[in-house]
Amino acid sequence: MSIEVANESGIAVDESLIVSVARYALDAMGVSPAVELAITAVTTEAMSELHERWMDEPGPTDVMAFPMDELAEDARRPDAPDLGPALLGDIVLCPAFAQDQARKAGHGLPDELHLLTVHGVLHLLGYDHGEPDQEREMFALQDKLLGEWRAARERVAREEAQRRTDARVLGAAGLEDG
Repeated sequence: MSIEVANESGIAVDESLIVSVARYALDAMGVSPAVELAITAVTTEAMSELHERWMDEPGPTDVMAFPMDELAEDARRPDAPDLGPALLGDIVLCPAFAQDQARKAGHGLPDELHLLTVHGVLHLLGYDHGEPDQEREMFALQDKLLGEWRAARERVAREEAQRRTDARVLGAAGLEDG
């Protein structure tokens, strides 16, 4: 699975965590590892242009997803034949717009960008929130994936901390024995 991130927004973004949450969501959804995904962080001006051009709506938005429709269905099927890499689509994030939303939601920009990345992945996989039942399904799945990803990251951090502690203790014990 190839996930490329380009930050053209002028705002610092932890690209490795964006890749991590996108990869987690794609894996959890059973997407073929042969897909390619592009994620671009843009300025509010660039997002406004995209939003107006593709959605016919004025001003910027937080995230837009551009699926490769003819490939998205096959790309998300775990039993799809291996046809080599397929472009799943593009996710465009607007950190400046997201920063405002993060403040209003009471969390930081990184958390908002992780949420928007998962949101974009789900759109690429055909999920939508235009109707109330679709919104409930998509947002519940979004929350589930984010929660699982965060729990997995916390588990890894705890395990790494325990390994460091064990190494210090064992190293100190080795010095006492010698």
